[in-house]
Amino acid sequence: MPGAGGTVCAVWFGGKSVVFVALLRGINVGGHMVKMDRLRGLFDELGFTQVRTYIQSGNVFFETSDDDRAALTQTIERHLHNALGYMVPVFLRTIPELEDVVSSKPLNDESITPDMRLCVVFAANPIPTNLALPLWSPKHDIEIIQTRLREALVVWHLIDGRPPVSQDFLERSLGSKVTTRFFHTTAKILQAAKLG
Repeated sequence: MPGAGGTVCAVWFGGKSVVFVALLRGINVGGHMVKMDRLRGLFDELGFTQVRTYIQSGNVFFETSDDDRAALTQTIERHLHNALGYMVPVFLRTIPELEDVVSSKPLNDESITPDMRLCVVFAANPIPTNLALPLWSPKHDIEIIQTRLREALVVWHLIDGRPPVSQDFLERSLGSKVTTRFFHTTAKILQAAKLG
């Protein structure tokens, strides 16, 4: 993978480095094209170290001594907006947080069919704890099957081979802006982040 090297093995606080995975929404879709070397450069400009990217959909790994997630998110979003000319919602996660999501077994009792896609939905804010699960979209093409503090495990049910248009339903249901990654992609992002 491109970018700086370094071993990512833990998260430290108290003045030492914190490893974050930044999941960006809307990168390289809808005409918002950004080359990964430029994206890494924008994170370098903020003083982050060990900046790397994974695939083209906006997944950035970086280290910083600042562990204020809310302030970091605002700083990154503002910098990307100023540089790119449009808003890029940013969702920061640590490696242990991604490990917790990937280690879950959300579909143990359910068989996967070719018309299903398991996704992880990352929310900006804590998800309401009173959702009645499973929660289905009106078209029955999205099924929220499990929630955590700021993630939901969701099954897309393809209709005539087409994925759902999910963002409005998910943001209303989860009470927050969101970004989505396939479950298997989330596992690969985690693996790449740990490799350093």
